[in-house]
Parts: sequence; structure tokens; C-alpha cells
Amino acid sequence: MAKHLKALIRFRGGPITVAEYMEEVLTNPNAGFYMNRDVFGTHGDFVTSPDISQMFGEMVGVWSMCLWHQMGQPEAVNIIELGPGRGTLMADLLRGTAKFKDFSQTLSVHLVECSPALRKIQHETLKCVYKGGAEEKPTADGQNSEVVDDRISQISGVPVAWHFDLDQVPRGVPTIIIAHEFYDALPIHQFQKSPRGWCEKLVDVAEDDCQGLRFVLSPGPTAASKLFLTRRMKWASLQEKAEIEHVEVCPQAMKVTADIAKRVGGDGGGALIVDYGDSKIVSDSLQAIKKHEFVHVLDSPGNADLSAYVDFAALKHVVEDAAVGAAVYGPITQSQFLGALGINFRLESLVQNATDEQAEALQLGYWRLVGDGPAPWLDSDDDVNRVPPGMGSRYKALVVVNDKYGAPVGFQ
Repeated sequence: MAKHLKALIRFRGGPITVAEYMEEVLTNPNAGFYMNRDVFGTHGDFVTSPDISQMFGEMVGVWSMCLWHQMGQPEAVNIIELGPGRGTLMADLLRGTAKFKDFSQTLSVHLVECSPALRKIQHETLKCVYKGGAEEKPTADGQNSEVVDDRISQISGVPVAWHFDLDQVPRGVPTIIIAHEFYDALPIHQFQKSPRGWCEKLVDVAEDDCQGLRFVLSPGPTAASKLFLTRRMKWASLQEKAEIEHVEVCPQAMKVTADIAKRVGGDGGGALIVDYGDSKIVSDSLQAIKKHEFVHVLDSPGNADLSAYVDFAALKHVVEDAAVGAAVYGPITQSQFLGALGINFRLESLVQNATDEQAEALQLGYWRLVGDGPAPWLDSDDDVNRVPPGMGSRYKALVVVNDKYGAPVGFQ
């Protein structure tokens, strides 16, 4: 990947944007981080909330059912997940809601995923079979087909389809959209205030290092700074404008959010966005994680995950400015969101039927979802170091819903 990036920079005749770097590193078809392997879970590079505990997906299922009731209990609903990872969240959601037939049998699952490797894992996690009952659908030459819209999840009997982007998902049906740790991986532009004005941070070849890359600043304003930075600063407070020296802007996040608002405003439904981020301008948050350890952003391109804080304030402004019949609520902390849905009662129910070892795992999973810092009952330094801290406040939840419904559960 490093050689490819250096060749790309030389072919372009100069440095590339941080957004272009992220897009190549994460989704290049041949060597992108997400494209050819399983990067999630304890054996991957990082762990997400659905990997920690089944309760997360179950609570998202509760939220989805409550929204369905607010929607007037439509007979058909598209439930869409953006960036489904291993499919764990959707599997837990379907499993947890399967006995509520009035709701579960209205669903058609649509997974927006560009990685062939992750699509295969999602197919297995959701226990999908083709409509004829086979686990795989051969073509005339005996090879597996790429048909993506005729599968059924054996978890709850609902149809499952895959798409490369949200635009491919059919319109005209009320929709529930889930975006969990999707936005943080979307490419960002980075800008820095300098004596020359606002310049863009770029990625260039480090000529003194045969394998290396380096950050440089543009000599002046760029097309991205004139378009994206100008738009973001329009929403900034006077204090932010006076004090801020670094700004990150994610144009794709703005576009996806605008598309979501148009969809739920026109077709009915709502979207749940859960990620880590701030309700203000984000500056210099880009990070790289490899095998659960932080590494330099320019090290091991293609072998480390890249992510950045989500600018929830910008997402709210996008929905409010769109004026397409959608309303936005939040963000609230993940702890507040899960607490409002009754995760503590679900924990009590699970612990009653668990072994001591299972109960401890459930308690730790619960703490990681809703707590802050180390779990308070861990005594030794070894235990504290072994168990990652809670993410209850660092992660936030934001919802976009049709403006006829009012605030959904958890945001009232």
C-alpha cells in the first residue's frame, strides 16, 4: 500500500488530501484495510459495542420497535444498516425481536457494505440461505454467484439484501436506518490556520525515506477549503472562530446525513447514529489502530484502521438546513441512550440464568457499554489493564426522524 500511495502522489504531481489518503487506505479494492479480511472483534484490530455484548444489538432492536409504533406500525419496513461490520448488531437485533412477529415480519434487511470479505462474514453471521434453501447459490459454471438480493436470514425469516451505497436501497417504503461506528471511518479533510490563512493538511512523499510518507501544508487555500471549510465555519460560534486553529470536515458525512434526512422525511421512518465524537468543531482527531494499539496515522497504511471523531454539530445543521420533513434529536451519551431503553433490566434478566463466569462477562460488557473509566469493582492493576474502560460517555447517539413523529424513545 505504501508503494501504491507514493506512486499515486507522483502520478498526481503533488500531495494528496487526507481524505484521499483515508479512502485509499481503507477501501482500495486490492489492499484496503476493510476489503479483504475480518478486522473486527478480539482477534481483529479493534472491538465495537456489538462485539462486547449482545445487549447492545438488543437495545437497538427495542429502539427500532418503539420507532415502528411511532410510525403507525406499517406493514412493510426497510431496516438498513450502514457499515454492518461482522453483522453482529443486526443478528442480535433480529434475534431479540423475532418473537414480536407483528414487528419482525414487516422487516426487509438491507446492508450497505463495500467489502467482499465482510459481506461473506455478514452472510454467515445472519445465517443466510438462498430462497431455495441452499446456503450457496451456484452459477451455471459451478461457481458461487454474486446475487445479493434473494437471501433469507434463518434467525427470523426476513429477506436480506446487500448494497454498495445507500442510494441503491429501494425508496418508497418506511425506513429504519442504523449507523453504528460508520461515520468515524468516512474520509475527512484537515485544515490548519497559518500565517498564509487557512491551509489544507496534505500527504506527500518523504523523499529522504524510501518507504515513508509525511504531512505537509498546502501553500494557500484549496478547493476543499473554499467549499467544505467555508460551509463548516458558517455554523461555528464566534468563540470557535476566534480560538480554533485546526478543523476537520467530513463532506461524505454531510452528504449521507442529507440523504438520510430526505429518505425519512419523504418515506417515513428514522435513523439512529451511534459513534464517538463531539457536539462542536472537531480538530486533529484522526487516529490509527493496529491490533488494538495506537500507531502513527502514516505508518502501516492498509494494515491499520483509520478513524476520526464525528462532528455531531455539523450533522445537526445539515438536517436542519435541509428542510425536508425530518427532525434531529441529540446527541445524548450512549449511557443515557441505553439506560432509557432499559439495558439494566436486560442485564438483570440475563444474569439470573447465567453461570458465575457468564455473569462476570455480562457485568463487564454492561460496564463497557454504559460506564466511564475502569470498572469500579476491579481491584488489581492487572485487572484494570486487562479490561478496557467504559465508553458510556465517549460514544454519542443522534437520531433523525420524520418530523411528524415527535421525539423518539430515549430523546424525549
